[in-house]
Amino acid sequence: MQSINETLRKLANNQNFQERYEAKKEEVMSDPHIQEFLRKHGDRVTPEIIDQSLTKLDEFSGQSKGCGNCESLSNCKNMIQGYEPKLVLNGNNIDIKYDRCHKKVLHDERQKHERLIQSIFVPKEILNASLTDMDIDPGRLKAIKAAKDFVKNYSPGAKQKGLYLFGPFGTGKSHLLGALANELAKKQVSSLLVYVPEFFREMKSAIGDHTVSEKLEIIKKAPVLMLDDIGAETMSGWGRDEVLGTVLQFRMMENLPTFFTSNFDLTGLEHHLTHSQRGEEEQLKAARIMERIKYLAVPVKVDGRNRRS
Repeated sequence: MQSINETLRKLANNQNFQERYEAKKEEVMSDPHIQEFLRKHGDRVTPEIIDQSLTKLDEFSGQSKGCGNCESLSNCKNMIQGYEPKLVLNGNNIDIKYDRCHKKVLHDERQKHERLIQSIFVPKEILNASLTDMDIDPGRLKAIKAAKDFVKNYSPGAKQKGLYLFGPFGTGKSHLLGALANELAKKQVSSLLVYVPEFFREMKSAIGDHTVSEKLEIIKKAPVLMLDDIGAETMSGWGRDEVLGTVLQFRMMENLPTFFTSNFDLTGLEHHLTHSQRGEEEQLKAARIMERIKYLAVPVKVDGRNRRS
């Protein structure tokens, strides 16, 4: 029985093997990412190291970098879905480490939100919305432009107001939030879109399983928060002051961008917040909430035909 070393020596002396080896090496070494790595570490990488590491270099070369060849996370072509390879020097060898790609990071963040606030429901068509596909009519033009300006000017940590989108039923306010979220995702900015009536029902249930604080933390600290259909919920004093008030106060103090949609203008929303489901009238507490909303967002009317009918 031949030893492995003897077999390898025979292969090395085989002309056909040598030709195929050199052709594969030339193909691998033509990869621009590998060339850049070698330029960066040229003082340390010898021809011997390259030969010893050719298998790793071949593995690296055949995969997508920067999600360039992957249409989506589910169609990722890499060896480990959602992870992109990076070349590193490990002693006298070139090795590969795998880091999450930006699509995987966004996916994991969304999964985290879904796990913690499972009953919040946002229709799929809203989450798939796009600013480029939206119908532009006079009633929505100002809102669309304001959304595009926000995406263009967004900078993490900078003070930047969101939008308070108000107007009749079916004019595309929620659709605009979904489109805005998708545009931000293209810039690797995580956002959280919350259907407010369902959120308040969730928070009531959370009292029983003692997860109110945990769920509030996720809402409070979202890089960009979008509260959809505020004013459609059945308002209680606890929900207004301990939930909504807490979220808005934190975001106001931290200058975190916050968006709202509502069928009410600001005056109508203040009236809604003033009167609780128990029939209590608390103008001062409602006024405090409204001051936070005005600090966080610029009111923009969204008008036009009802697209639901």
